[in-house]
Amino acid sequence: MNYKDYKIIDSHCHIFPDIIAKKATDSIDLFYGISALGKIDGCAFVGTAENLIKQCDETGVEKCLVTSVATTPHHAQSINAYISSEVALYPERFIGFGSLHPESETLTEDVEHLIETGLKGVKLHPDIQNFKVDDPKVLRIFELCEKNDLPVLLHTGDSRFDNSNPNRVTTILEKFPNLTIIGAHFGGWSIWEKATEELSEYKNFYVDTCSSFYALEKETAKKLIRTYGADRVIFGTDYPMWKQKEELEYLFSLGLSREELEDILHNNILKIL
Repeated sequence: MNYKDYKIIDSHCHIFPDIIAKKATDSIDLFYGISALGKIDGCAFVGTAENLIKQCDETGVEKCLVTSVATTPHHAQSINAYISSEVALYPERFIGFGSLHPESETLTEDVEHLIETGLKGVKLHPDIQNFKVDDPKVLRIFELCEKNDLPVLLHTGDSRFDNSNPNRVTTILEKFPNLTIIGAHFGGWSIWEKATEELSEYKNFYVDTCSSFYALEKETAKKLIRTYGADRVIFGTDYPMWKQKEELEYLFSLGLSREELEDILHNNILKIL
């Protein structure tokens, strides 16, 4: 099977304004301690919308879900305005998710602004934003997202921290059963199998594939997909961290059926949206 014969949506991408893109990309590499990330043909990705579209044209990826993360409360609306502006520039190529911050004193207004700008969901990164997902101060975000039918793309898992590991994510899934959460990195970066064991039963929980294949044996990756069910797994690359071509080649090497691949590559994210 050739991935270019499929409709593909890359459902986990980060883009940044040109002036800060290089610095932002370097900080991601530094945070995860994987200096090989963000490289293509010997040069660092710059993390811009233009660069992402260039890569999509080369691989045949039709659309990308693009987002960024508010590291401080007062940045949320400006970041969301930026993401919305990029979606407006490339409406046939981009789907936008906004960002919220639990310390914001204008959280309701931030959500209203996010919706008004046409963004379709929310991205949260508990490690970078420095919060525990089940902290009472964070619950208001999930409450507002559930109320407004905004799916949440949530960074999940990290063996170095305990901000979004399964013991905390289960609390959110149970407390907000009508909220769709997409757990990035198969529901638990660096604790993939543990996360799958503890989270796969929750039907309001989807997972994406990003920043995982590099560390997984193929049989393990296939097991994770089939434990969740291919109807709850979504393809993503974590651009600018990984090359679409290599991530797609890995996925297509797992021996999945065409039906499974179609769900992972586009059906599931469209169903959520």
